[in-house]
Amino acid sequence: MRYAAAAVICVATNLAAQEAVVRAAPSAPLMVSIIIGTGVGFLVKHVIDKTWTFREPYITPAAEAWRITLSGLFSVLTTVIFWGFELGFYAIWGTDFAKYAGAVLGLGIGYVVKYMLDRRMVFCEATV
Repeated sequence: MRYAAAAVICVATNLAAQEAVVRAAPSAPLMVSIIIGTGVGFLVKHVIDKTWTFREPYITPAAEAWRITLSGLFSVLTTVIFWGFELGFYAIWGTDFAKYAGAVLGLGIGYVVKYMLDRRMVFCEATV
């Protein structure tokens, strides 16, 4: 349940960051808002997952660096799912609503996959 709550928070953060970029720089390419939203979402998600979702203790700087790296690699993998849905919906219907609907669906699927990877390989010392 904590992971699902964290995912909802991060989806909202991601989409809010995208919308902020669109409003601040309306002539910027679509990918600029998507990349910034994804980056903000990753940072927020990692902090929430470590401290609240998995309640993983701090061990050493090297262990933390490894967790961030591994989590980042898994995020790249699942971002392909997210971007595929977001860009696919936008390409098919050509509206902001479709883009955001695709983003929500892609993020949902991506977060399920990422949860399985994080639980088994990133935050495996935690007691959930």
